[in-house]
Formats: sequence, structure tokens, C-alpha cells
Amino acid sequence: MRSAFTLALWLVTTGLSLPAPARAQQIPAATRVARAVSPQVMRAHLEFLADDALEGRAPGTRGGLIAAKYVAAQFERLGLEPAGDSGTYFHRVPIITLTPSPEAAIVANGAPQPLAYRTDYVMWSMRDDSLVSVAADLVFVGYGIVAPEYGWDDYRGTDVKGKVVVTLVNTPGLRDSTLFRGKIMTYYGRWTYKIEEAERQGAAGILLVHTTESATYPWGTVASSWTGPQTRVERKPTSLLVAGWLSQEAADRLLGPKGGLEQLAQAASRRGFTPIALDARLGATVRSTIRRTDTYNVIARRPGRGPKAREAVIIGGHYDHLGIGTPVDGDSIYNGALDNASGTAAVLAAAEAFDRSGVTTPRSIVFMAFAAEESGLLGSTAFAQRPTIPLRDIAAVLNMDVMNLFGRTRDIAALGLDQSSLGKTFTEAARAEGLRVTVNQDALIKGSFFRSDHFPLVRAGVPALSLESGLDFVGKPKGWGQEQEDEYTEKRYHRPQDEILPWYTYDGAVQQLRTIVRTAVAVAQAPGQPVWAKTSEFRAAGEARVK
Repeated sequence: MRSAFTLALWLVTTGLSLPAPARAQQIPAATRVARAVSPQVMRAHLEFLADDALEGRAPGTRGGLIAAKYVAAQFERLGLEPAGDSGTYFHRVPIITLTPSPEAAIVANGAPQPLAYRTDYVMWSMRDDSLVSVAADLVFVGYGIVAPEYGWDDYRGTDVKGKVVVTLVNTPGLRDSTLFRGKIMTYYGRWTYKIEEAERQGAAGILLVHTTESATYPWGTVASSWTGPQTRVERKPTSLLVAGWLSQEAADRLLGPKGGLEQLAQAASRRGFTPIALDARLGATVRSTIRRTDTYNVIARRPGRGPKAREAVIIGGHYDHLGIGTPVDGDSIYNGALDNASGTAAVLAAAEAFDRSGVTTPRSIVFMAFAAEESGLLGSTAFAQRPTIPLRDIAAVLNMDVMNLFGRTRDIAALGLDQSSLGKTFTEAARAEGLRVTVNQDALIKGSFFRSDHFPLVRAGVPALSLESGLDFVGKPKGWGQEQEDEYTEKRYHRPQDEILPWYTYDGAVQQLRTIVRTAVAVAQAPGQPVWAKTSEFRAAGEARVK
């Protein structure tokens, strides 16, 4: 009897090479591609990618490289054009890992204010250097937001060049539901945005204030997450030298002479807030040990036809996972079957469906396996910084991160439905598959849209959706779908137990993928590219992208 591993190899070398069916030209192109989606194809790829032989597919490891080469081989087998660097399928992702050892002190109103590392603060370098130092005045900038569409500017009238800004996380909507989107997270609330805005303002450093109100994670998580190795894509130097977090208690001591943390947070939640100089100065040095590695996105193009062929719709998902790590119940291989061998298998199954259907669209279809998502969206960040397709020519990104292997549903979901006209296109595609589109309110509040590989391209102005599962399962009681999600999150997510389970079925994943390929065909055939919603925080970036 064949093992799962050898069965997968047999299927991809024999069963996946079936000749394309006779083309029924009278059937709409989207339907032809959707009908060509095969659960057997998806299963074969998933069983290979999630096998122990790939050792968890961590970036920069043997298993990660095997996964990348496997995806490239499948693209080549299907006759897709290389769309990576220098005529290859591979796009280099230069990774730098810095492990910080900071020393910091604050002098406020002429008196030293003690700061204990890990207890009061954490800090890391924003330069790709082994040693950085900063000595600068501190300025409280409220929520650190510049949002013209909301009539909000926390840097109003203040030059923070060369200074260290102190900022709250999240948005004023936490305290006043009439502001921004209330409790629904916008990108302006993310800590990553705060750092980017401080950099745009020319600040030398930034201290993010952690509170139990504004952060979804406790201080203990901050103290552990930002004191070990910090992995990112190599970056060009800017004015920003250091970034860090302040505990709620340390921030309250720092802000005490100006009224304290609570009083200043209330002031920052009202329109018209202006920055407050703190009569304090930060002196900090960060020494870092540095390690550099490379990994690779894998990219292929199915060329379009006609004048729009240079433009592209990207269907993507990340192929990496966590590799070999701390054993759990005797197992140390973090296979990442659902997260995200399933999404990579779906990308390959989509490429197969286009090939078997024979459909060619006016815009090109690009298939992308992103690298190092689990390390912080590094592959997609590298691509957004150095794209092999001009950003103005990328019409949309359709991201697949964790497919539904639990069964058929009556509904389907996606992140970003309200951000652009892609929401309407996706809804129409779902309707063609007999599915209703539902909205995950919890994902909106948590800001899940900002946490997968579509997002670096969104930040660069490219409209995108990230696929999610519906929760109304056929033949199952109400609430069963949510129970399965919760059970997966608690017991298997980012653990060695995220393996292929014998009861998994591909019916639900096929529903999802058929909806995705219908959406891709609709975007590829449309007269114009998708447009951002007027209320989206990414509209300005989108308009700048196509100029």
C-alpha cells in the first residue's frame, strides 16, 4: 500500500497530467474554470506539502527550500511563465534577524526616571546595524494618527524630527464610538502603522504605550515577543533609530507631570488634540547580534491576451510554516497542514484549473506562493518593496490562508469585503456557487485583515481580499463550525498537531476555490481595475499607485 507521501508524488506525476477536457466555448469562462477545480489535485499537493519529509517548511531550511522547488516544478509542469527574478520562478526575500540587548534611561524634569528592561520597557533597533544610539526629547502624540478621511491629525503643528514620540495604540474609537469605526479596528490602530507614521514624520524613535484596554495581548506577551530575535526584511536606513513598548505603569510615571496616562488618553480621544512636549529626554543604546538569510517567493504567470495583458490578478497563499520546534506530545515537526499547506495546495489547484479549462483572460493571472508569512509577512513585504510586476499593473490580490477542510457550507466569508469594489465581485462569484457571503464581526474588531500576505500589497494601494470559511455547515447543527474553529485554534494552531486528519474533506475547500477563481476571472475580464471604497484608509495609496 502506498504511503500518503508516495501517493501524493504519484498523483502529481501521473494523475495531475490528465488532458484538458474539450472546451465548451458557450459556457462562461468563470464557470469553465470553476468546474475544473479538482479536490483530488488539492489533496495531492496538500499531502506532499504537509508531510513530515518537509520538516515544517520553515524559511531558510531544507524543508522550506524543498517546498519552494516543489511549487516551482508544478508551475513549470503547467507551462506557466516564470515571474520571479531574472527569468526564474523565484523572488529573493532577504531576511535579517536582530536579537536586541537594549539599555535605556529617561530623565524627566531634570531627574532620572528608572526603567527596568522587560518590566517597564522593551526596545529594538530599526536599523540593520549591530549598534544604534539615540538621545532625544520625548513628545506625546496621542494615538499617532494622520487620517485625512477622518479629519484627524495627531501631529498637527508639531515638528517631531529627531525626537522620540510616545503614542497610544488602537484608535480613539475605543473611547468614543462616533470616531473612526468605533471598536472595529482600522489600520490606524495597529502598532505597525504607528511606527510607519513616526518614520514618515522624521522621528528618531517611538515608544508604544501598552494598556489592557487598547491591546489584545498582555504585557507578558510583549516582554517575551520583543526581547528575542526580531526578524524582518532588510531595510534601507531612515530617520527612525529605535522602537519599543512602555508598560502601562511606566507610561503613567512618565506622563504623570502632564496629568497622567488616563487624563492624556482622554484628551487624545477628542478632536483638536495637539502633541504635548513631556519635558523629558530618552537616552538609549541597542546592541544587536545579526544573522542574515534568504528565502524565496515563488511566482508564475498565465499570460493574458490583448492590451491589458501586462496587468495581473494575483492568486496567492504562503507556503512556509514553523519548521521543527519544541516537542508537543512527542512530536516536534510543525507540519502546518491547514496553515498553510492547504492554501498553497489551493493556489496550485487554481493554476491546474485554469490550465485544464483552457481559459485565457484579458488580464494575466499570476500564481504566487509567499515565503516567510509566519515570520511577519516577510515574503509579501519583500514583494511589495521590490515587485517583479509594477504595482500599478496589479489589479487585485486574492489571498488564501487556511482552507476549509471541515465540510460543505451554505456561506462563505472574506476579509476586506468593505474596503473595495472587490467585495461586490466576490459576492457575485459566491452567489454563482450558491453561497451567501457572511461577515466575521470578530475579525473586524481584531483587525484580522491586516495580518496575512495580501496586506503589504494593500498598504501599497492594491485592492485585496483574504478568503475565510463560512460557518453554516451542511448537515451540522448551529454553532458546529465555530466549535471546530475554536478547537483548531486551541489545540492545533501553530502546534505539531496541525496535521492532515483522517476525517478532513475537500468539499468545502472546493467551494471556496471555485469562488476565488470566479472572482479572479471577473476581475481579469473587467474594463477597469477594482477601486477602493471612499472610506478606506488605503484609498490614497491606491490612487497614488495608478498615477
